[in-house]
Amino acid sequence: MKNYSFGFVLICISFFGIAQSAPKDVQSLDQMLDNWHAAAAQANFETYFSYTSTQFIFLGTAPGERWTKSEFMAFSKPYFDKGNAWDFKPSNRHWNFAADGQVAYFDEDLQTWMEGCRGSGICILENGQWKIAYYNLTVLIENEKIKPFIKLRQKKS
Repeated sequence: MKNYSFGFVLICISFFGIAQSAPKDVQSLDQMLDNWHAAAAQANFETYFSYTSTQFIFLGTAPGERWTKSEFMAFSKPYFDKGNAWDFKPSNRHWNFAADGQVAYFDEDLQTWMEGCRGSGICILENGQWKIAYYNLTVLIENEKIKPFIKLRQKKS
């Protein structure tokens, strides 16, 4: 019976330890993503990409926009060099964590030059630091506006 009680106590300690550390992780992850967005707004290329993992993937809003880290660096470098990268203002961010605590995934609302957008992504612990491994930027379209949008997309340029 003592072994079961001891095991139960260990499980409770582990559970409460995880529950208490989650807000700390969320706070550091929020800060990292806010800094990432700020680095783009300040056209700070090195800082922006320092927040991404070695296997980072970025999905943009256009159909063909799927970049590896090196491809996205090459694409975005001219924008950063001109001093006018993008300025996304995040809000309403939500976090979830994998059971092992090594992976965090999120979604966030963004105010951009394209109006309302949504970003979603995956962060991983890489060498003890949280890094953005995947980011998907989408333009939000209200359901009642989707039919005119489809017609617009089907139009020949």
